[in-house]
Amino acid sequence: MSYDVVVVGCGPVGALAANLLGLKGLQVLVLERELEHYPLPRAVHLDHEMMRLFQSAGVIGRVEGDMIATDGHLHIGADRGVIRYMGTVGKPRPFGWANDYFFYQPELEAHLRQGFAAMPNVALKLGASFTGLSQDAGGVTVDYLDGDGPATAHTRWVIACDGARSSVRKVLGAELDDLRFEEPWLVVDAEVEGPVSFPPFSGVPEGADLQHLSVMMCDPARPATVVPGRRDHRRWEFMLLPGEDDAAMSHPEKVAELVGAWMADVPHKIVRAATYRFHGLVAHQWQVGNVFLAGDAAHQTPPFFGQGMCHGLRDVANLAWKMDAVANEGADASLLGSYQGERDPHVRAVIGAAVAAGRYICELDPAQAALRDAHIREEARQKSGETAHDLIPAIAEGVLLPGTSGAGARFVQPVLADGRKLDDLTGGDWRLFVRDDAVPGRAAGVTRIAASTLPDNGAVTAWLDDHGVDAVLVRPDHYVFGSASHSAEDLLAARAAQLFSHRELAA
Repeated sequence: MSYDVVVVGCGPVGALAANLLGLKGLQVLVLERELEHYPLPRAVHLDHEMMRLFQSAGVIGRVEGDMIATDGHLHIGADRGVIRYMGTVGKPRPFGWANDYFFYQPELEAHLRQGFAAMPNVALKLGASFTGLSQDAGGVTVDYLDGDGPATAHTRWVIACDGARSSVRKVLGAELDDLRFEEPWLVVDAEVEGPVSFPPFSGVPEGADLQHLSVMMCDPARPATVVPGRRDHRRWEFMLLPGEDDAAMSHPEKVAELVGAWMADVPHKIVRAATYRFHGLVAHQWQVGNVFLAGDAAHQTPPFFGQGMCHGLRDVANLAWKMDAVANEGADASLLGSYQGERDPHVRAVIGAAVAAGRYICELDPAQAALRDAHIREEARQKSGETAHDLIPAIAEGVLLPGTSGAGARFVQPVLADGRKLDDLTGGDWRLFVRDDAVPGRAAGVTRIAASTLPDNGAVTAWLDDHGVDAVLVRPDHYVFGSASHSAEDLLAARAAQLFSHRELAA
């Protein structure tokens, strides 16, 4: 059988890809080398944009109940005072969801797989290990090994979601750009029957609940992070100090000592302890022919803002709408050439912020830590009200109309009067929001919505007012293509030129 897409790897990134592509009717084969889910947590954090993508994929009803919304991030200096607060308590939710959610990865993976399980056009092969591929003008031939022996699949495209040690990346010969950050940390997951015991901190903002924040201890004696989790799950991350041995630090007695200091008399059970090297790495090539790298196969980030898995989910959302446009709408196949140009700078900006935070978090010299605390506090005062979603930049190039207000930014998703969110009403494909029916502009494949008719308390109209425009065109991944005043006709023509330019050439 021939497929539209072969997805290699069925972690959260590969599973979201299967859901998004499957909903569009593409024939999808997912190859997963493991027979069972990895039973322990790895990624634990995602943000509002991921919840919106779960909406797009039709799985939000499955995943939402196992998410815990939290209140942001708090960085504590060497003097046990707050140096940086990226909190969301009392702040608006312009995208319809809380900014930060924590989850339990085995549950999330199960929900995402259940989402595409009933799709007849999506096949999941467990115990299927990728072994190689070849490309020609007709597409890609993927070789794999399963319980029945060697097998092949022919496909138009391949999305490699097979992790940091990606076999696909190695076969392609794609090199990694080292952003020169590598620090050893011990990651501990525990089931906890009560609240964590925090030492007294100064400068904690009013309304901030330490039990609902990711707390980063920038302590030169031992940097550490404490993060909340769903239900009884908690995670600690402890930096290994120079000369400390991975195996010795992972020993149950040492783990119990480190975690026990935070737990006082609260009953708890350690479920996992493992050492990791936190890296900043980005592949030089994300696309080779019709093969695309996504998630950890394409980039790896230090976890200090919890964006590692989020990057991968954005990757496949970017690919999915473009593959749908090519396969189902007749868009030019060159559209997929915009993938790395859009995603690479986006990823590097966020990884750069995480690496910068990692460098100050991992400071072990007490005198330098004191200087750092003063510097970070002054930066925080100047930013005034920073939240983690401020770290995510707009897309700067690719499928958008540069120079128009809001182009490349994420579009708002207000909650409607009936409790639904905007995408529930409008759908998640191309959407043209106009101020009212007097603004001209229509196109096939684009849903037109008059902001004046929306039961959204004027949120979309307010966006148009803030940007000084009368129309905004939003892509299927919820990023703004561009905006216009008076008429949307030129805006729609620009979209058509970028998606269907080959039609003009053929004519």
